[in-house]
Amino acid sequence: MPDQQPSQLNIEISEEVAEGTYANLAIITHSHAEFVIDFVNVMPGTPKSKVKSRIIFTPMHAKRFLKALEDNVTRYEAANGPIQDLEQVEIPLNFGGPTAQA
Repeated sequence: MPDQQPSQLNIEISEEVAEGTYANLAIITHSHAEFVIDFVNVMPGTPKSKVKSRIIFTPMHAKRFLKALEDNVTRYEAANGPIQDLEQVEIPLNFGGPTAQA
């Protein structure tokens, strides 16, 4: 039998999705059947923030995603230096700007 080549995955992305969505907060919840990650953009002076995107993973895919993210962070830090942990950086919720008043 000839050696079988692994099949390639063809992925298409729309222009809207390719632009991406900015998020500076991720909220992760889980049940026995799935992991849910809500991506939020918290902006200063706004009383309420909305979920911009929600991704739902099976537990197996959540673990695979974690491994892929760990691998990419390791490669990023090897090329760019360590990422500073947020616990070491104090970022006020108003991002250093004036506080909102009603």
